[in-house]
Amino acid sequence: MMMRKLAAQFNTYLSRTKSPHLNQSRNFSSSKTTTKDDITTIEEDAERKIGWLLKLMFAGTATFIGYQFFPYMGDNLVQQSVSLLQVKDPFFKRTGASRLARFAISDEKRMKVVELGGAQELVHMLEDAKDENTRIAALKALAALSYSDEAVGALHNAGAISVIKSTPDSPEEAEIKNYKSSLLKRFQELRYDS
Repeated sequence: MMMRKLAAQFNTYLSRTKSPHLNQSRNFSSSKTTTKDDITTIEEDAERKIGWLLKLMFAGTATFIGYQFFPYMGDNLVQQSVSLLQVKDPFFKRTGASRLARFAISDEKRMKVVELGGAQELVHMLEDAKDENTRIAALKALAALSYSDEAVGALHNAGAISVIKSTPDSPEEAEIKNYKSSLLKRFQELRYDS
């Protein structure tokens, strides 16, 4: 009952803000007595408008809360991914490297990875890798970073060339050889391999 009364008041307010011609023509065309059907129609219209307003407020609140409590985008993602590279478990290292490879899609983002220590950690990860899957994840992330000239310079400073050259090839995994050759070729293009 309270909602219906509030809806009726809200509808009255909304109908007053419309242009005066519409209200006059409405008053002339309808009788002075208001029927129960008219009141029900007005209440339903107001409830619908308030419902949409509440839905929009809920969506805005949910978006704000989601952005605050689920920091899986931007700098937080890179920081978390670099932190995962420092864990001893190879699964977490692969997860961090995979995230960095997906994040490094522009020069700006690649340099963000380098600034947060991601390049150095990936080189350490590749150097310490005991299994092929970890090597592949590290090489893939290094290859993603290598599209930026500045990032290649940071990889060179981190000692990536010697680590990449010393990474063993795998007869089962051609990916390792492909990533190694593309990275070494990139170093040669920028004259870091001399």
